[in-house]
Amino acid sequence: MADIQRSKASYIFDGLTSGVLPEETAALIRSLIATESLYLAATREIATKLEVLNDEFKATKDRNPIQFIQTRVKTPKSIVDKLQRRGLPITLESARRHLTDIAGIRVVCSYIDDIYLIAALLVSQDDIALVRFADYIESPKPNGYRSLHLIVTVPVFLSERTERVAAEIQIRTIAMDFWASLDHELSYKLDEPNRGTTARELRDCADLIAGTDLRMQRLHDIIAGPPQGDPRERWKAEAARAFARAGRSE
Repeated sequence: MADIQRSKASYIFDGLTSGVLPEETAALIRSLIATESLYLAATREIATKLEVLNDEFKATKDRNPIQFIQTRVKTPKSIVDKLQRRGLPITLESARRHLTDIAGIRVVCSYIDDIYLIAALLVSQDDIALVRFADYIESPKPNGYRSLHLIVTVPVFLSERTERVAAEIQIRTIAMDFWASLDHELSYKLDEPNRGTTARELRDCADLIAGTDLRMQRLHDIIAGPPQGDPRERWKAEAARAFARAGRSE
């Protein structure tokens, strides 16, 4: 029990100063503690859906398109920092309205086509509402970052009500995840004189890794046979249907 309490305290006060907190910040932290279970429940709901899909593929196709799933809920400090950077009110209502990544799920797949397949299958489920997406595989970020990002809402069923909770899902290959993890680590250590050279090297590495991803996809298609239909087109069609269910256009 003591370990759980220390873990809870670490989550609540991670990175916060030991002095007296401003009342607005303290109020937000109290509110976040009260609603933390909502975001944890959202990550569990989505992770379970993904695990079911993965298990089905293992049973019917004898392979797992998903290598692993990682979930997290932002700490109060991260939430406060993000609200402050955006110049937004430091309140729970502001956080829930404006921050769609308090709950996060990272999905690492074997191949590029698996990314689009898993995304299509997930958003085709009636209780998943697609809010928006960004395809950084088709259009990488300037630094070379690649991944498919989805913002969705999922229902969380409570004793007296049902709440829809937003979550960010990042779906990428093993290679993309490898690059993103090391880029994140190295970016904190960059000094100004070497920033330009290092950024170019990182971008070159991202391009090399992307080329390797394509080669591995082609090898998979040679050995296992090409997929039935284009997974990217299937994803786009399912995304359009998901938007239509919500009464929105892409």
